[in-house]
Amino acid sequence: MNLGESLYTAFDALMNNKLRAILTMLGVIIGVAAVIALLSVGNGVSAAVEAQIQGIGSNLITIVTNSQNSQGYQALSLRDVETLSDPLYAPDVIQVAAETQGSRQVIYNGRNMRTTVSGVTANFFALRNLTIDYGNLLTENDINTRARVAVLGSRVVETLFDEGEFPIGAKIRIQGVQYEVIGVLAAKGGIGITNQDEYVFIPLSTAQARLFPRRTRNNEPAVSVIYAQAVSEKRMNAAMQQIAETLRQNHGIAYQADDDFTAISQTDILSAFNVITGALTLFLGAIAGISLLVGGIGIMNIMLVSVTERTREIGIRKAVGALKRDILVQFLIESLILSLLGGSIGIALGIGGSLAIGNLSPDLTPVVSVSNVLMAFGFAAAVGLFFGIYPAWRAASLRPIEALRYE
Repeated sequence: MNLGESLYTAFDALMNNKLRAILTMLGVIIGVAAVIALLSVGNGVSAAVEAQIQGIGSNLITIVTNSQNSQGYQALSLRDVETLSDPLYAPDVIQVAAETQGSRQVIYNGRNMRTTVSGVTANFFALRNLTIDYGNLLTENDINTRARVAVLGSRVVETLFDEGEFPIGAKIRIQGVQYEVIGVLAAKGGIGITNQDEYVFIPLSTAQARLFPRRTRNNEPAVSVIYAQAVSEKRMNAAMQQIAETLRQNHGIAYQADDDFTAISQTDILSAFNVITGALTLFLGAIAGISLLVGGIGIMNIMLVSVTERTREIGIRKAVGALKRDILVQFLIESLILSLLGGSIGIALGIGGSLAIGNLSPDLTPVVSVSNVLMAFGFAAAVGLFFGIYPAWRAASLRPIEALRYE
């Protein structure tokens, strides 16, 4: 029997039991669809995080408190910002900004939302590549006078204000104090706590005086984060070394192991996120892969039932000259058809499911890669082949006389 005849016979056998074939394929369909959808979402999260980090700039250094060595205090202060801004101490640093932040309830005209309120220096927006949509950004005068003004992220405006309502000049309340809205940032997008479209920005001095009166061990007003921009990506290591030496001198630290601060480059942050999102994507794919294995077991179960039902047919075919390999190939083809057809339908459903998930979140765009599709399809074929071998071997091993006697 040639391959064409084997294919025809396999298709004919499956068409005689359409409902059973469809139900058998369901396990593979669901498994492949789940693999593609979950991997696409994982890739989408990874791409979104990477784009957001790279959008800030490749030569940005983030400095935060090392809680293990800070004895429960915030370690960073405005004195650190001023020292790092001095080219005598850090010649490879061209710009330094500071931020202090926390979660607060923001109220306007009966509406409220709990979001991140961030006190920042005037140059923070340029350093973080945040641009104004309309209105004005914070100025040095706002910082110096502790002005009660605010710049809102685009999502905050959507939540607190009616559609078409102009927010500039409006008075919002944060912890019982009014702040005048002077600007709205252009939407930038983001995921979770990193989405600065959901932030409210006020002058750093105002935040330190009214919202976040945190102090360092030396009783200086503390800041949560310091951002430093290196002169170029090539000078990142030199800039980080200068920052470390300057902060150790400011904080009276002699050894690196005692640092009460941590300086992280954008490359470090990106690498850490890639490790996390890679592990997450692998975990999601493994969960979806279990569905494929269950589908494979379903295929083997049905193929064993089919062998039992067609025992007499197998005996007749062997009696008229069919070889063991002919029977083996026929049942393997039936198993592969079930898995490959189920895999093809699962691919279509998986891509459709990915697009549907993307529509639920404007900040997440699932990435359907060709490699993931081919992997899912190949895994479906492998499952069909693997779980079809035993039923096919059992059918091919039947003795013609015993098969003919079977009722």
